[in-house]
Amino acid sequence: MREIQIGKNDAGQRLDRFVGKALPLLPPALLQKYIRLKRIKVNGKGSHRDTRLDSGDTLQLYINDEFFDQPTDENRFLSIFKPSLDLVYEDENLLLVNKRPGLVVHADETEKVNTLINHIQAYLYQKREWNPKWENAFAPALCNRIDRNTGGMVIAAKNAETLRIINEKIRSHELRKSYLCIAVGRPNPPDGKIEGFLLKDEVKKQVAFYHHPIPGGKTAVTFYKTLETRDNLSLVECELLTGRTHQIRVSMAEIGHPLLGDGKYGNGQINRKYHETKQALYSYKLAFDFETDAGMLEYLQGKVFTIEDIPFKNQYFH
Repeated sequence: MREIQIGKNDAGQRLDRFVGKALPLLPPALLQKYIRLKRIKVNGKGSHRDTRLDSGDTLQLYINDEFFDQPTDENRFLSIFKPSLDLVYEDENLLLVNKRPGLVVHADETEKVNTLINHIQAYLYQKREWNPKWENAFAPALCNRIDRNTGGMVIAAKNAETLRIINEKIRSHELRKSYLCIAVGRPNPPDGKIEGFLLKDEVKKQVAFYHHPIPGGKTAVTFYKTLETRDNLSLVECELLTGRTHQIRVSMAEIGHPLLGDGKYGNGQINRKYHETKQALYSYKLAFDFETDAGMLEYLQGKVFTIEDIPFKNQYFH
């Protein structure tokens, strides 16, 4: 329990508004709940949210210590009252989450609170599986990233050893990630490999494809397979041997079949025809294909997880 003394400059404010300003990390819905449960008291007594505070009043707050901290990038998850997660799988070591298109995985210049990692940390905090006050350094972390407007499978580690193992398996290509996309036109041949070098322009946030080595360029290998074609659109499965920024989007555009809805590398006329503003790309399948010992995660060997409900697939290839 902590106490706050009300001074003359704070007098006259409503109880809920004063506490909301004093504890910016406390979600408004949780604040109202705590007032109803009398975990926030005025002069030792339960009060209503619209109670006007007087100079000299003492507030008693029976609230977890972490809510009294000032907001930082590390604790903003506390302000999420109801985490929104589409869980594909969960155990004591990790989570597999179906990230919806439009959600950023980490904070950026446009979004600080409503991020995938904040929802995951809020979820584990509210389950009492993790609390930043218990840890010296570790916080639940993402093992892979997906672009804002791409949906699909993201791996989150609940402990440091899981993070270490999964990152090692990703580097050694012992996790197989498959994507579904809608490509414009009919790839010819229908199956193949796209191999080249990608160079990212950090200023434009855009990637260029080269067929020859280039200073700063990174090798990129993408396997693709056409699953179905309707009219001028093809449902394509892609598997990455390398994991580069915008790799599938740039590679498919390079062979003349950009992704539907891709505003950066796609065909604007066709995107407008179908009223698509987000690239039709989804990380829909994850296979644990360990070739070396996975330690405490060996039980995942051979497991395959698939997301079946993919909006653009249901819309165009139902």
